[in-house]
Amino acid sequence: ALGGLAEAALQTALLMDAAGKDDVFLETVGVGQAEVDVIDHADSVVLVLIPGSGDSIQALKAGVMEIPDVIVVNKSDHPLTDTMVREIRGVLSLGPKTSWRVPIVRTQAATGEGVEDLAERIAEHRQHIIEEGTLEERRRRNLRNEVMELATVRLRRQLEASVRGDEELRRRTFAIVDAAFQQRRKMLRQATAGVLGGSAAAASVILAGAGGAPPPRGGDPSIDDYAPI
Repeated sequence: ALGGLAEAALQTALLMDAAGKDDVFLETVGVGQAEVDVIDHADSVVLVLIPGSGDSIQALKAGVMEIPDVIVVNKSDHPLTDTMVREIRGVLSLGPKTSWRVPIVRTQAATGEGVEDLAERIAEHRQHIIEEGTLEERRRRNLRNEVMELATVRLRRQLEASVRGDEELRRRTFAIVDAAFQQRRKMLRQATAGVLGGSAAAASVILAGAGGAPPPRGGDPSIDDYAPI
């Protein structure tokens, strides 16, 4: 799911909270630039990184380091652990200064080493935001964002159902999509040709390689036919 959390995950978290559960854990699908929605749904955000992992290296570059309240370096017996910890500290030093200093916890999930320390750091963060008065502020913001997210998903479903059920609306929708597609294709062609010294042929090759081929003509088009550039 775009944002790292599925709609069902948000609804389940709300249900468990309403049921009186003290602790509810949400796990996202990744740590890319788009997978940061968890910040709008959690009291405390824990970012788990693994030394030598491509995903972890990407996280250091993608701006994801701005969202965690606690950072975990798992598989801490890895030879690159010290290097990763130094890199994390370097990235954190470039960020804004706040009243909470993000701790870096070393763990080994297979043996349980560092898990108690991690639990203590999460508890410390919770106590910090309670004393600072930002816990309720976070929860109000999170609930507002959750309601907006659910409403957005359901409105989109209703719109898609309306398009499928109304042939005239369907035709007009695809006409708008086609016009927008052709405009973006034209702009990309002009920009690429400019970079390549006016080579329209080279621009066409790049467009084709980037999935910029126009949608099929005739028949009944699908929205999947309009691949983004």
